[in-house]
Amino acid sequence: MKKVLAGALIALASVLIYKSCSSEQNERAILRENSMLIQQELKNVSKLIVTEGHFSEVYNYKDSKKLFGDLVTADKKALVVVNAEVTVGYDLSLVEYEIDEAQKKVHITKIPEPEIKINPDFEYYDVTADYLNPFSAKDYNAIKRNVVASLMRKVEASSLKSNAENRLVSELARIYVLINTLGWELTYKERTVEEYRDLQEILN
Repeated sequence: MKKVLAGALIALASVLIYKSCSSEQNERAILRENSMLIQQELKNVSKLIVTEGHFSEVYNYKDSKKLFGDLVTADKKALVVVNAEVTVGYDLSLVEYEIDEAQKKVHITKIPEPEIKINPDFEYYDVTADYLNPFSAKDYNAIKRNVVASLMRKVEASSLKSNAENRLVSELARIYVLINTLGWELTYKERTVEEYRDLQEILN
């Protein structure tokens, strides 16, 4: 009788150990599968988000050079009309992250700054210059530099950057929804993302 009881206990223990090991293996497999799924989603959103805009600028350029003291003034001027295509984008392939399978957490450690590209098309009108003060490469570089600076101020004051940021949040929200559905946690700079609006607050 004792032998039968001992045998039954050993068999029961063997079954429990087997089930425990089998359950642990299944959990590890699911964990690994979820991790790969998250990595694939992160790869899918690793693209360039671009918001485009068009800006115009009319710029008056003037320059005077005094010669022989104040006896002679040599002037030059130009009216410049500029049409520029502007893009504001985020390269999501530069997003840096860490996956902690043990804690079921995805840590986003870095989100790239927006890239602003200005492609101006210059048209020159009413270009006049004195023989003693001709237009040179220095003048055209100064015009380009001043116009681009003015256009950059317009971009900063426009909705282009906020529109690009909204698109960024939408892409990150896809990651958040997947992670949340799998029962994982998303953090950015050690702050936990608990709902969609947290993404906007974190980026600001």
